Amino acid sequence: MSASKMDPILEATELLRDCIAPVVRRINVDEFTTVEFIDVLQQDDDGLRAYELAVNCWPHDEGLGKMVVHGQIIPELLRMTGLVEWAGFAYDEVDPYAIPAWWRRT
Repeated sequence: MSASKMDPILEATELLRDCIAPVVRRINVDEFTTVEFIDVLQQDDDGLRAYELAVNCWPHDEGLGKMVVHGQIIPELLRMTGLVEWAGFAYDEVDPYAIPAWWRRT
């Protein structure tokens, strides 16, 4: 299936998949929020490129792309690494696209 006909959620997930575990390994704290994770992800050239491409899987609605990436794809990929576990919602963290979570290293 060509990239232009691929489901945008699957496409964005594949774009980000290989970037997640290396960033988790680089973070030097036991707990972090989704917002902090996304900030660190974008400090790396490959991570930034993957993030921007993933958001652009919804070319006519960047806000929707960010909502899906922040609220669904990154949390799912974090869980799939086996390196962290969900530790609750981070209600005091500001993210206009999703309710951030706390993540704890396992």
